[in-house]
Amino acid sequence: MADDLFKALADGTRRTILDELTEKSGQTLFEICARLSMKHGLGISRQAVSQHLAVLEAAGLVETRREGRYKFHDLNVAPLRHITERWLDPRTPEPDKDPS
Repeated sequence: MADDLFKALADGTRRTILDELTEKSGQTLFEICARLSMKHGLGISRQAVSQHLAVLEAAGLVETRREGRYKFHDLNVAPLRHITERWLDPRTPEPDKDPS
């Protein structure tokens, strides 16, 4: 599971898609494509966005639901929490920040 997660996060376009789903979860493919084009100037095809979403879904970062003929994409942060909990030890204090 961690390999799929890191593979999904390694691509800048997929991270941008996650940013958009963080801002507004429950978007259709059309909405995601429009936001990528308008806000980020990404001239990427619907098929390419769909493939990126499939990678994100395989990693568990995106969940889909159907309502009638529409397919909505929702952000799922549980895999990210799992990864951070894997290496963060709550007993270890955070290093002091340099006050200067």
